[in-house]
Amino acid sequence: MARKNDGSPKPPKGPGRLKQMYQVFQMTRRYDKLAIWFLLLAFLLPVLVSVLLAVLLSAGNVLTLVLYVIAGLLGGVLVFLIVLGRRAERAAYSQIEGQPGAVGAVLKSSLRRGWTASEMPISVSPKTQDAVYRAVGRGGVALIGEGPRSRTQRMLDDERRNIVRILPNVPVTVLYVGPDPESTRLHRIPTELRKLKVALRKSEILAVSNRLNSLGKNGLPIPKGIDPMKVRAARPR
Repeated sequence: MARKNDGSPKPPKGPGRLKQMYQVFQMTRRYDKLAIWFLLLAFLLPVLVSVLLAVLLSAGNVLTLVLYVIAGLLGGVLVFLIVLGRRAERAAYSQIEGQPGAVGAVLKSSLRRGWTASEMPISVSPKTQDAVYRAVGRGGVALIGEGPRSRTQRMLDDERRNIVRILPNVPVTVLYVGPDPESTRLHRIPTELRKLKVALRKSEILAVSNRLNSLGKNGLPIPKGIDPMKVRAARPR
C-alpha cells in the first residue's frame, strides 16, 4: 500500500560538518585576531616534524617517506581542530563576558570530569544582579563570584561561612570573575578549578554536593520540633 503524502514541509537540513567548521573558523577569526596564526602553527608544526623525520629515517625508501608525510598531515589536521575548538570557545566566552549569567554558561558547558555545578547561582543580588555560583569537585568546594569584587566579597564570605560551618573538613576556594584587574577571566574558570589540589574522592564529591543542595539557598536547616506549615507570622504591636 502506497504511503500517502501529507503535504507537510520537510524540516530544513542543517549545515554539513565542513560548513559548520568553516562557520566556527570565521567566528573565531572575527573575535580573535591571533587565532589564524595559532591555527597555522598548529597545522604546520606536525607536518614539518614529520617531513624532517622522513628525511632522517626513511633512508631513501619512498614508501616510508610518503607514510611519514601522510602521518604529518593527519597530525596537523588533528592539532588544528583541537586548537580551533579552544580558540573558538575562548572567542565565544569573550562575547558574553561581563553579562549576568556568563559564569553559569561556563559551568554548564566547560566543566571537565570530576566537577559538578549548576548554571543557576546560589545567591543573587536583586539590585546589582551580582551572583555567586558553587561547584563541587576533587578540589573541594569552589565559590565563584560574578561581578566587581567590592560587591561580591560579602556575598562570598557569607556563603563560605555557611559551608565551613556545615562541612568543616572540606576546603573552600573562592574565585572572582569580574572587571577587576586581578579577577579570573571567564575562559580560565575550568583551568583554575583543575589546578586545585585533590581533596575529595568521587563518592565524597557526590555526598558533599547532595549535602549542600539539600540545605537550600541559605544553608540553614529548619530547627527540630518546628513544623514550617504551622509557623505563624508575628502580630504587629
